[in-house]
Amino acid sequence: MKTRAWGAAQLLASASLALFLLLPIVALFATLSWADFLGGLRNPLLVPALRLSLLTTTSSLALVVMLGSLLAWRVARNPGRLSRFLEAVSQAPAVIPPAVAGVGLLLAFGRRGLFGSFLDRHGIALAFTTPAVVLAEAFVSAPFFVQAAIAAFRRVDENLLVVARTLGASPFRTFLRVGLPLAAPGLAAGAAMSWARAVGEFGATILFAGNLTGRTQTMPLAVYTAMESDLRAAQALSIILVVTAFALLFVLRRMAPGTQLLGADLRGA
Repeated sequence: MKTRAWGAAQLLASASLALFLLLPIVALFATLSWADFLGGLRNPLLVPALRLSLLTTTSSLALVVMLGSLLAWRVARNPGRLSRFLEAVSQAPAVIPPAVAGVGLLLAFGRRGLFGSFLDRHGIALAFTTPAVVLAEAFVSAPFFVQAAIAAFRRVDENLLVVARTLGASPFRTFLRVGLPLAAPGLAAGAAMSWARAVGEFGATILFAGNLTGRTQTMPLAVYTAMESDLRAAQALSIILVVTAFALLFVLRRMAPGTQLLGADLRGA
């Protein structure tokens, strides 16, 4: 009897949470006709926001992957106080509210900020520009890639690295030719999650970069702007973001078994 009650409680809790999470997504699609969706896509906000989002998220991802890979390799292969500190710092943006991140970025890189005042004296302005969008997206999305990269690099067999060094490979060549290929599935999954976080970034962007059409207005900001005048357009933009998120989730779930298989193949080799 107790087992049956426990099973029923699990089923009820699972169904309740799943319904709660699914209902807003279903509402986005169910309350918009196909004609209204097509009409929303013709909103002038869509194309500039989509183009800007693709540009800035690609740029921020490149920045995060390039710098984050080196940081993750340092943390994974050189345990110690410094590595623990670097890992903690890299995860800090994940627990900071996006609005707070935006204020911090403004105080750091704004015209009167800690570093921004130095840039301003040299004629460089970051706040409320397209590069500010890239910085905001990189700040909030970096933890997703770095944590995945650290985990992936820690799974690399140390013996393979030792063999590479024994054969005369430099530390950088060992990282490039051995570490990166072996950790590639984990790095790709982390990059995908980082990109998804950048695509959905709102709070830090609007405070640090503003909401200027064609210059700093990304897709989430376009949804916010469209809500003020055209709910149909806001729904259409939201559906595009939801479909993108589900496509990414599908790709990640397909990648996970491949990652495990690759790890098994390497151990067998």
